[in-house]
Amino acid sequence: MVKLIHTLADHDDDVNCCAFSSSLLATCSLDKTIRLYSLSDFSELPHSPLKSHTYAVHCCCFSASGHILASCSTDGTTVLWDTQNGQTLAVLEQPSGSPVRVCRFSPDSTCLVSGAADGTVVLWNAQSYKLHRCASVKDGSLVACAFSPNGNFFVTGSSCGDLTVWDDKMRCLHSEKAHDLGITCCDFSSQPVSGGEQGLQFFRLASCGQDCQIKIWVISFTHTLGFELKYKSILSGHCAPVLTCAFSHDGQMLVSGSVDKSVIVYDTNTEDILHTLTQHTRYVTTCAFAPNILLLATGSMDKTVNIWQFDLETPCQARIAEDQPKQFTEDWSEDDVSNWLCAQGLKDLVGIFKMNNIDGRELLNLTKESLADDLKIDGYSYEKEAMENWISKKKRTSPMTNLVLPSVVLIPNRTLKMAIDRWLETHQK
Repeated sequence: MVKLIHTLADHDDDVNCCAFSSSLLATCSLDKTIRLYSLSDFSELPHSPLKSHTYAVHCCCFSASGHILASCSTDGTTVLWDTQNGQTLAVLEQPSGSPVRVCRFSPDSTCLVSGAADGTVVLWNAQSYKLHRCASVKDGSLVACAFSPNGNFFVTGSSCGDLTVWDDKMRCLHSEKAHDLGITCCDFSSQPVSGGEQGLQFFRLASCGQDCQIKIWVISFTHTLGFELKYKSILSGHCAPVLTCAFSHDGQMLVSGSVDKSVIVYDTNTEDILHTLTQHTRYVTTCAFAPNILLLATGSMDKTVNIWQFDLETPCQARIAEDQPKQFTEDWSEDDVSNWLCAQGLKDLVGIFKMNNIDGRELLNLTKESLADDLKIDGYSYEKEAMENWISKKKRTSPMTNLVLPSVVLIPNRTLKMAIDRWLETHQK
């Protein structure tokens, strides 16, 4: 379950961004201010709001320690603040003076990236507050940025829809069109996917855009083997442009907010929708998970920030929290797969999967053919009523393969159902 536990309504204009440290929540707004709240009781700190920017504040982010907050603005500056007393530590001026739309600390907080409306991207030394390197994208404004968990590279997204990957020396490794109508946000899962040849690490990246889509990518990069970006999947659910997305700290959930005023929480392993939250009355512009506790903040053009708390819902989720086991489906043991089958109401299939030693990696590699040939599971999609009628006539063979069915449990094809629902929504308007 997820429940709304608090609403912050202190800003006088649209909320553009929110960010967590281990003990604080920061929010920023078109009203030119940044506000800081304690996570213990959501009270505003005595030195909040922070006022220095002369125009709208677009983005804010914490350093790894939480002692420094960065904010950027239409006024062409990125300001660094001491979160303990609200004092200004530095004012970093974008070389071109262009409005700064996004800022991000590297995982170790030694560097800070700022991206501007004219396409310039600046890498700052976050300790000396000096400009380290500067580059630019070919077209559009820079509106999104995310560092890989190991800090070896970062990704920027532009209003023209390009994802551009940079290494730590600001060399462009790759650029491609990701969203036709423009990117709005991107985020890395903080938990890398380990495996592959020669000890490669793979990272999950989510991007969202004006095309109403959330795309999942897998990225690998080493200085010796080079860089690879692979498109993985699209998450459906929103019916309007998606303005923001963020992974939970453990990588198990992804949240998104949209012009359709909704917030959707996805399971990153199954890509199923876990929750749809509809309390905001205008566009949802920002969302963020807390690093150490199951809290979610969502901000909106309705000038509010909602704080949500998650409760553990299943034995599997409780075990994940208690034992901190494998984070991703490919790391599941055979028992994890069995527990997942039971949670999905597919207890009758547990024996078949155990007999065939299906762990998480094998589960991800299952195809229609392997389900039919190796596991002797049909793997085809039918109308529920027709299949129930088939079974009611005591037929225990597959209508497609004529092979004996080891189980008459019907498995819902959720992917097909979502595709049908989307088609109906599109064609019934």
